[in-house]
Amino acid sequence: MHLVFSEGVICNKMESREELLTKLSVIEKWEKDQSGLWFWERIGRLPFKILDKLTPKFIHKKIGALLDEIGVYIQTGGRYLVNKKSIYKLIQKETKQPVEEFTDINELPLSTMKKISEQLTEHRKNFAAVQGASTGIGGIFTLAIDIPALLAISLKTLQEIAIIHGYDPSEKSERVFIVKCLQFSSADVVGKKAILKELSNYYREGSSSNEMMSQLQGWREVVYTYRDQFGWKKLFQMVPVAGMIFGAYTNRSAINDLAETGMMLYQKRKIIERLEKIE
Repeated sequence: MHLVFSEGVICNKMESREELLTKLSVIEKWEKDQSGLWFWERIGRLPFKILDKLTPKFIHKKIGALLDEIGVYIQTGGRYLVNKKSIYKLIQKETKQPVEEFTDINELPLSTMKKISEQLTEHRKNFAAVQGASTGIGGIFTLAIDIPALLAISLKTLQEIAIIHGYDPSEKSERVFIVKCLQFSSADVVGKKAILKELSNYYREGSSSNEMMSQLQGWREVVYTYRDQFGWKKLFQMVPVAGMIFGAYTNRSAINDLAETGMMLYQKRKIIERLEKIE
């Protein structure tokens, strides 16, 4: 909740306990809705399983490279770490207040955090759509370029949402949380339930990178689940030229779903922190 004065300066006003509980109930309802499993999600892995033997080796090598990149990202951030200052400027533009460090963000209203996240997400969805269309021209051969590119956009989007909510991706524990968000977005119903249970402990007991790392059970699962998620959708992108349409749609849809997951999980985390402070 925030107040806007005539000169355009936003005045922070922390949410009340009742407001926080209301927001939390909305997120918990969203979490329950995630337990529903669409028919297409059930068969989503089949096309890739069928095509595995027909897929050129260079695509398999690309997937193998993603495994290494995710591992490097968790450990050091690698080439995927975003520029925090650029996000600070975005927040400053919206709030009309100076933002130089995370302490300047932590007390922002949740509604402001959500609004900025949605604005940023719209840009990322458009970029992902262009990426999918451009790589859909060549069918299966350019698909090898699209999968790692989409992973890069996904990690960037989640990091930006993290910063907007006052969390620093340069910290290893935060990068593990981000990969868990990525894993949740790609998981089936059983996986979603398990991840939500893991994250509930994370919310309550604070961050522990070692504990979260063990819960990942190998980040290889993240990449292969991430790839298989597109199954039947990406199957159509393998058709040259026509793949432009499907590539644009599936990429935009993927970032939309991922961003929704990131915003919900980070909003919940912030709500629980604020409730604990009040109590």
